[in-house]
Amino acid sequence: MGRRSSKGFRDFPGRRWLIVVLRGLHVAGVVGCGAGLLGAPLPPGGVFAGLLLCGGLGMALLDAWSNPVWLKEYAGLAFVFKLVLLGLLVVWESQRLVLFWVLLGYSVLVSHAPASFRHQRIGHAAVPEKL
Repeated sequence: MGRRSSKGFRDFPGRRWLIVVLRGLHVAGVVGCGAGLLGAPLPPGGVFAGLLLCGGLGMALLDAWSNPVWLKEYAGLAFVFKLVLLGLLVVWESQRLVLFWVLLGYSVLVSHAPASFRHQRIGHAAVPEKL
């Protein structure tokens, strides 16, 4: 399944739309979990946590499949660090709200960083940004 680009990335028709759907599920989960941390009533069963995890893990698995060196790039390392922060958020109850905001801010910074940074291999020299 899938085709490889000239740079070795795997792709398939509809991949971009799948990412859009997964990102939407993930963002809905983030908003719902944040609302719950701020005291809003939530539906039973951890619906928002499920959306957050399914959307986020789906995007990560798709990134790892599409780009076999993803975990050797800053984007992959950032994902692993987000999982660590998420684990802390789950177990460190007294600091959940602070960790939520740290995780949210960190996620926004990484996801909106230039692609030349996110997809730079760890330990390799950076490619200068064109103005």
